[in-house]
Amino acid sequence: MTYWEHLTSTRLGTIERSLPVVLPMGAIEQHGPHLPLATDRMIVDHFCRELDRRLGDDVLILPTISVGYSRHHDDFPGTLSLSHETLLNQIVETADSALEVGMSNLLILNAHGGNEGIGQVALERIGHRWPDRTIVRTTWWQVAAEALLELSTTGPGGVGHACELETSLLLEIAASLVDTDAIPARQNTSAFSWDVSDMLRGAPAVVYRRFADVSPTGVFGDPRAATAEKGRRISEVVSARLVALVRSLREG
Repeated sequence: MTYWEHLTSTRLGTIERSLPVVLPMGAIEQHGPHLPLATDRMIVDHFCRELDRRLGDDVLILPTISVGYSRHHDDFPGTLSLSHETLLNQIVETADSALEVGMSNLLILNAHGGNEGIGQVALERIGHRWPDRTIVRTTWWQVAAEALLELSTTGPGGVGHACELETSLLLEIAASLVDTDAIPARQNTSAFSWDVSDMLRGAPAVVYRRFADVSPTGVFGDPRAATAEKGRRISEVVSARLVALVRSLREG
């Protein structure tokens, strides 16, 4: 019963309305010379499969929003992108459809940094419209940030895009799609001395840069530190945290 689209309309009409619903968000964009364009979508789908495996009938997963906002990657071939307005409408209208059925708990689960700004706007818009429902948003790296910092070996600026973490996950879940001979060295640069944020570390301010200005390879971080074993450990810790988060929605 885990996947929304696998149910019949009749069956969906009978399920408990407190069942947590997950809306996955990914992206189709360049991930350096070594990872597939669908990396973000594949990662979020992987964690949804883990939720399915671990929670079964205690979670309901909506269809993945596969294309996100990726205009900052346009200098690299293959990137697909929605506008901010289109992405916002897709998130909000998909969520509205689920909530109109009567579902009371919604988790927006994101796997792409470029979706974060619109994801927050969507959270606020959905939450305001449905004040009697619980609406939550997270990313797979946010939900387990402290544990991922302990697993990472590349230091500040070492994890961000097609990096140690994402490459490790792909080596674990789709190794045949990783071109290990093309894994590049770290080449990302900072625009200012304070521009030190990455996937797991914050900074005092944020500056806009097209990704080609950040790194000539399209990679942010050092994927040379990636291993399939590290990917397995990342998968385990993130999956466990996501299970706990989903369970908390029903209990709270």
